Amino acid sequence: MSEAGALLQSVLGDFAPTVEQAVLHLEAALELEVDPLDYCAHRFGLGETVVMERAALWAGLSFFERVPDFGTAKPLIEKIDRFGEVRALTYPLLDRRVVFTAPRFETLIRLKLLHEIRPDLRQLVAIVPGPAIRSELAALGGEAMMDRARHRLWEKWRYAAGHLDAPFGARLRFTLLMTLILAAVVLAPWVSRPVLLPLVGLLLIVPAMLRFVAAVSPVEPVPDVPLLGDADLPVYSVLVPLRDEAHMVPALAEALRALDYPPEKLDIHFIVEMQSKATVAAVESELHDPRFELLLVPDALPRTKPKALNYALPMVRGEHLVVYDAEDIPEPGQLRLAASTFAAHPELACLQAELVIDNGSENLLTAWFAGEYAGQFGLMLPLLARLGLPMPLGGTSNHFRIAALRRVGGWDPFNVTEDADLGLRLARLGLRTATIPSRTGEEAPVSLRGWLGQRARWMKGWMQTLIVHDRRWRALRHDLGRVSFIGFHIYVVSMILSGPLHAAFAISFALTLATMSGPITFGWWEMLAATIFCVGYLGPGLLVVAGLRRLGRLDLLPAQALLPVYWLLHGVAVVRAMWELVRQPHVWVKTVHGQTRVPRGGAAEPQR
Repeated sequence: MSEAGALLQSVLGDFAPTVEQAVLHLEAALELEVDPLDYCAHRFGLGETVVMERAALWAGLSFFERVPDFGTAKPLIEKIDRFGEVRALTYPLLDRRVVFTAPRFETLIRLKLLHEIRPDLRQLVAIVPGPAIRSELAALGGEAMMDRARHRLWEKWRYAAGHLDAPFGARLRFTLLMTLILAAVVLAPWVSRPVLLPLVGLLLIVPAMLRFVAAVSPVEPVPDVPLLGDADLPVYSVLVPLRDEAHMVPALAEALRALDYPPEKLDIHFIVEMQSKATVAAVESELHDPRFELLLVPDALPRTKPKALNYALPMVRGEHLVVYDAEDIPEPGQLRLAASTFAAHPELACLQAELVIDNGSENLLTAWFAGEYAGQFGLMLPLLARLGLPMPLGGTSNHFRIAALRRVGGWDPFNVTEDADLGLRLARLGLRTATIPSRTGEEAPVSLRGWLGQRARWMKGWMQTLIVHDRRWRALRHDLGRVSFIGFHIYVVSMILSGPLHAAFAISFALTLATMSGPITFGWWEMLAATIFCVGYLGPGLLVVAGLRRLGRLDLLPAQALLPVYWLLHGVAVVRAMWELVRQPHVWVKTVHGQTRVPRGGAAEPQR
């Protein structure tokens, strides 16, 4: 204990003037089951650079803030998927091998004792901070990391990768089929009503009834999960992909600092596209917080969020992982609740937090968006989880066991709605997904242009997902089971076609009125069509109303009377998505955040 106390006293400096005080801090670190050096770096705000420099001085070893450039001398790079766990790099230099290491507490004590026996150890071992090791690995293995980011999924799923299994011909056939269905609906009053009406009824009534059940079912109280104490919490990795979002970084960093989680057990990576100079500078200004690290993503196609996430995946050090977007404001207790839920339910592989729009009062478009999210994430996803159906994940605030995430191959870098594809692949492997009663504040697009680009990208990604997985539909049916296979297709196809079908119904009804020469009559076909139409509206409408009432956002209910207009806009987005699917399948239309004038952070507390 004398050496351990002396090391910690040397590292803490004025925070532990005596060995006795240093020993108290050592015991606190051991009670938390964390490395004492990490404890010092985070609990006292010293940062890993200062801690390792003081530790090296105590051990009599050399210290470098960064790994020096040795020109052509390169270490052997292995285990790309575990870069985050690497703590040492060995360089062959002339007649010796020099090790640059970020050692753990016990290792550093052994190095000091060894140095007392071998004074030449100072020329063979040098101490560097952990982020310097990871930065050097990114520089040395960046090409391999990028190659793995783009092709990891193909190695796991030979027949379910977006860039290989959604060729031009398949995309064109899918688009033509969707176009024919919509055209047939418009012409239904005159052509093939007995065939088309049941088809449209299936696409509208079944999902509408599912939404109706979600709307009227009482929200089941979530079983109390005993929250883990700090000592029992695992290391939690947080990935934050950013591109051209420098103005969002200060508020985002503040929200991440507010997380109720031991700082030495947080592994937060800002993943920034290298060409986003202003965003890189904004993140660098926040790196004084030892919880934060910056990972630069080289400029390479495809320029998508899932490719950036895949690039960063080898660097994570946690047992669990969550993705947050630039505009996210998660509840402070979300990570602790997720880790506790994972611990209480080892069968779960993924947890989706509830996304809540907190600028819904800004205009009519954001009010519609807020209602849509209130129904989808507050009521619909919990129902799908209870029924055991594949869950369409949100693009943010989804928590994973990292082992399960690596098992499914990470994200599809070529799918522009990567969360949709990932949710389906989790289901195909029989990995369970559930929801947790914790909320993340989100910002809805405030302009029609921004909303249209985002929604078209989402719909294009769902189309990609259907094309890729349905090319071998027998394997998909085998993986999901018959019920989930049918339920997934009805739900997804209806989600894609509901907006265009609404527009097609409106066009068809207008043409019918325009071509009628006599008085309006309603036969049994017309009554059946009207019933399908009304039921198709009732389910989604009730889901929105029930979701907003659950959140206590009654002020947004009047705007929902104009939901049919919102669905017309959705139809326009789907048409744009079909066009982009053929011409630009992997182009990521970036949503611009930080445009709202409504104060953020007003998401209601969850009802537990």
